[in-house]
Amino acid sequence: MEQFEIVKIHPISAMGYDVSFTNSSLWMLVAMIAIAAFLFIGTAKPQLVPNRAQAAVEYLYDFVRKMLDENVGPEGRRFVPMIFSIFIFVLACNLLGLIPWVGAFTPTSHVAVTLGLAVLVFVMVCIVGFAKHGLHFFSLFWPKDTFFPLAVFVAAIEFLSFLSRPFTLAIRLFANMTAGHVLLKVFGTFVVALGSFGALPYVFGILPLAVNVALSALEVLIAVVQAYVFALLASIYLNDAVNLH
Repeated sequence: MEQFEIVKIHPISAMGYDVSFTNSSLWMLVAMIAIAAFLFIGTAKPQLVPNRAQAAVEYLYDFVRKMLDENVGPEGRRFVPMIFSIFIFVLACNLLGLIPWVGAFTPTSHVAVTLGLAVLVFVMVCIVGFAKHGLHFFSLFWPKDTFFPLAVFVAAIEFLSFLSRPFTLAIRLFANMTAGHVLLKVFGTFVVALGSFGALPYVFGILPLAVNVALSALEVLIAVVQAYVFALLASIYLNDAVNLH
């Protein structure tokens, strides 16, 4: 499990708190640099007939815009930049952790990072809900035309469910990324161990190697899907704040 260990690169203490620059901080910085380079290359010289980089940026942005249109409606357009930023940052962090041989670290395999992103979404939803509806935002938890004692019970459940959103959002991403990397490590160990076993070196390692290749491809797919799910759930939560559904 050493692949998930947080290593201090530059110790920093501020007001009694440990805010050291770690390997997780480094790879989040790498992710942001990679994103900035990707967006700059794709948008520096926009053309009527886009090149591949411009087409990739436009496709991702349009993908997020359509997702918000479908889940929030026309008012969701104003949130496209933020949801797009969250989506592409999670995607970059997920994919960078799959780079072999360079000691790549996956920030999203730590619940502290995913919880930070989830709390950001939760706070944004609360701010939008209260800014748009005021105290009427609490009607989100109150079922209409329901027998009062039952309505109180349902409202309590809905409120607790609402408060649990950042935790479920964070744990879903963290658990998927952690589990995938553990499986890759386990089967990678099998390749080395079985590859030196018996009279025919490497013969016994072929099967776990094939499984590891398949798992690596699956992990790439999971990295993309989890970034999409995170952005999709953020859009659905925004829909509740904007439209009180």
